[in-house]
Amino acid sequence: MKKLVLVSTVAAALFMAGCSSKSPEVDMSADANKAGQGAMSDAERLNALQSQVQNVYFDFDKFNIRPDMQSVINQNASVFSQNSNFKIMVEGNCDEWGSDEYNYALGVKRAKAGKDALIAQGIAADRIEITSNGESKPVCTDKTKACDAQNRRDEFRLLP
Repeated sequence: MKKLVLVSTVAAALFMAGCSSKSPEVDMSADANKAGQGAMSDAERLNALQSQVQNVYFDFDKFNIRPDMQSVINQNASVFSQNSNFKIMVEGNCDEWGSDEYNYALGVKRAKAGKDALIAQGIAADRIEITSNGESKPVCTDKTKACDAQNRRDEFRLLP
């Protein structure tokens, strides 16, 4: 008997919620942004914005944002704040020195440092995701210090 009353109550609540007179919410800002961009498709706009975003580089075995990289964080944050309809992926990368496990963990710390720096610039934390590539995605494979320095980086990707 109790189950019948409970099921009836739940069914009645669902029926009443389904008959709500609330109108659907429509995000007009997306249409306004499209109108301001002319005939540019979302993919073209995403690519144009991505070209404005720069990498942040790190010292060997470090994950703190260097003072000379703060202007890059500021520039990226400016692009991200003007385009709040996109999510952001911060990818931490490392050079080949160290074990795979160590470099994966260091990549996570670098990505987290990039995320924290963006949050400090006013970017909403729920827009930012992080990942670590460890040493698996080098941009340079020469056996030089300059090449290693290019691989110690955070890459920032805009996501639809």
